[in-house]
Amino acid sequence: MTVRLYDTQAQALRDFAPLDEKNVTMYVCGPTVQSGPGIHHLRAALAFDLLRRWLARTYGRVTFVRNVTDIDDKVLQNATAAEPWWALAYRMEREFSAAYAAIGILAPTYGPRATGSIPQMQELIQTLIDAGHAYAQDGDVYFDVRSWPAYGSLTHQSVDAMEPSADSAERGKRDPHDFALWKAAKDDEPADAVWPSPWGPGRPGWHIECSAMARRYLGAEFDIHGGGIDLRFPHHENELAQSTAAGDAFARYWLHNGLVTVGDQKMSKSLGNFLLAGDVLADNDPLVVRYALAAAHYRSSLEITPKTFSEAESAVGRIRTFQERAARVLGTATPLVAADLPAAFAAALDDDLGVPQALAVVHETVRAGNAALDAGDTDAAARALIEVGRMTGILGLNPADPQWQDGGDAAETQALDSLVRTLIAQRAQARADKDWAGADRIRDAIAAAGIALEDGPSGTHWSVNRG
Repeated sequence: MTVRLYDTQAQALRDFAPLDEKNVTMYVCGPTVQSGPGIHHLRAALAFDLLRRWLARTYGRVTFVRNVTDIDDKVLQNATAAEPWWALAYRMEREFSAAYAAIGILAPTYGPRATGSIPQMQELIQTLIDAGHAYAQDGDVYFDVRSWPAYGSLTHQSVDAMEPSADSAERGKRDPHDFALWKAAKDDEPADAVWPSPWGPGRPGWHIECSAMARRYLGAEFDIHGGGIDLRFPHHENELAQSTAAGDAFARYWLHNGLVTVGDQKMSKSLGNFLLAGDVLADNDPLVVRYALAAAHYRSSLEITPKTFSEAESAVGRIRTFQERAARVLGTATPLVAADLPAAFAAALDDDLGVPQALAVVHETVRAGNAALDAGDTDAAARALIEVGRMTGILGLNPADPQWQDGGDAAETQALDSLVRTLIAQRAQARADKDWAGADRIRDAIAAAGIALEDGPSGTHWSVNRG
């Protein structure tokens, strides 16, 4: 089955055909590092991490670029005398990187900072001026939206129906919809946030940054441009306009992930419903967080409720418990069986990255594997174990992967193991003494604590009952 992706510009599912079938090229808008990451930042990054993983499996290689906007109005506003803008940006960038890594998001092939591509931005701006699509005024440079008839083609809007651009002061603009490519230096901004340019000292506008970095690292034309749905306008609309007006073919597919909501409201600091990634990760197993954020389709809104992470924990627990049980029963003498990805799993991911449907296949395979263990069918159980490992491995959700093994408190786990094994030994002695009532009381007490026991030929094993 051919990979099909929903292209925002086409407003339809399209068969995906990369420029180079052995190397998919992908640019995703990364964070503006004026403050720390929220859970919505993790959801956005994870959506494209999952897509990257599947495309890498399908085509062999993905050149993945995710930028860092480290110079911006908000970065300058949040800086202090004790922490200059560049120090703030670097500290926040490290927080984002740590949060991404915590939930298993792969590092980008290239992660350029905006401040590292100022010459490329200036070159692109000059090209637009020379082509008659931009103009300089009192040290500022603006894109002339009415000079480019295709402006609005990404979001299917006419210029007159758009909100005026609010990314710069109105000074010198020919049209309120024109947006800033270069911003003249201001007296109240730091002197080290200024670069020389043919139009006077200043700094780049937000939109030109991504166009220049995409061209620098992926070329004039590349396969996929991704980002949050809230970036479609004005950011991505402006990127598309300035890049194509400069002569670049730019992105061939536009993909956008849905918002994160709390209740029925978009997550927002101003509404007081902003969830910091650090707080969520402090309260939950990182693998559980990854599962929770992956479980909804990437284009849908993800509502965070009190049950979001507990339900994900139960789902992860069912996978982990099956893997542990199967490994224990099969041992080192795992039968040699032929197993690959179930066709339904691959079909789900080929169909616009249908992760919810793919996870349904994972859990159906877990159920089949447990049934095979109950029936003593070791070949079927081994096949299910291999398939579950491969499917969850592709999604970055395999509980058996070493990256998730250090998430728990080893001392607490060891203490719990010691207590439970003591009770198991007492129960075994009670049964040996034919004290059936005493043995049942011990088993009931263990069950009431949320511990499941499994009696087998090699003894009694325990696991946390995860639902």
